[in-house]
Amino acid sequence: MIGDRGLLGAGIGLTLAVTTGFFAVQDARGGDGDAQARSALTMIAPAAAGGGYDLAAREYQQAVRGDGIVGNVQVVNVPGAGGTIGLGQLVRFEGDATTLMVTGAAMVGGVEMGGGSARLTDVTPIARLADDYEVIAVPTDSPWATLDDFVADWQEDPTIPIGGGSAGSVDHLVSGQLAAAAGIDPADLHYTPHAGGGELTLSLLSEASGTVPVGVSGYNDFRDLIDGGRLRALAVVAPERLDGVDAPTVAEEGYAGVDLVNWRGVVAPPGISDAERAELLAITEEMFGTDSWGQAIERNRWDDSFTGPDEFADFIAGEEVRTRGLLTDLGIL
Repeated sequence: MIGDRGLLGAGIGLTLAVTTGFFAVQDARGGDGDAQARSALTMIAPAAAGGGYDLAAREYQQAVRGDGIVGNVQVVNVPGAGGTIGLGQLVRFEGDATTLMVTGAAMVGGVEMGGGSARLTDVTPIARLADDYEVIAVPTDSPWATLDDFVADWQEDPTIPIGGGSAGSVDHLVSGQLAAAAGIDPADLHYTPHAGGGELTLSLLSEASGTVPVGVSGYNDFRDLIDGGRLRALAVVAPERLDGVDAPTVAEEGYAGVDLVNWRGVVAPPGISDAERAELLAITEEMFGTDSWGQAIERNRWDDSFTGPDEFADFIAGEEVRTRGLLTDLGIL
């Protein structure tokens, strides 16, 4: 009976999150179906404030608003289920060309994990924007000074927990890739999911028992603590070293195949016209060319990966196949 109550409570919580998210977006749109994107644009960040999706949404907002590309831009946070609740809301606004949503690799994982009925193939791709690289980090008082130090102990004891974001997230998949590269069966990975980067860093820095000794997350989740000397970056999951980050790449350390990128892009609801899609693409291209966005790329140590709708759609399809395979290796699917 207690289990049934737990399931009922979870179901009620999910329903409330979906309903609240829907009305939050509806309020931001103002109910004007005939509004033009150049006048007012709503940007859904499918996560809580302070996360990677939220950061990308607000950098986009600042760039288009600061340069007068769009008259009014509102960011609406719709958190939950790896971004799939936000995706479900976007699908409900079919035909609305004044709403965009930030998406990324974590949402692909969330969908493949069974989050909701909507898929990224149900919405309208606009553009891929940037790549956000992962960092493997430990507290500065950790006995592991290098990635090799950690892996040597991990090979001896695969039950050492690794912390990261939600199950099926890029953090989780990168942890699985690292396990495979280290000769550990990804299905034996002891992964501890967290609601976000803030919760993960608290877990890393806590002295309480049961916390995680190593974490995998986006650079921006760890940036302040690395810069402040509280976390040590063992390696970055990137094709080359990140400027200003004193850590080698995973490939430099000899672990091939650990290369998953937490990309960011924007999508629109289904059912918009070709002309409306072209207008949203034009807004995004103008945004991409602003000094504000260029500074965001540099500040956040993102990598420019801009592509238009057709190439973005092909990329998403490939990411779905790849993510499904990685989740299968982890024993989740």
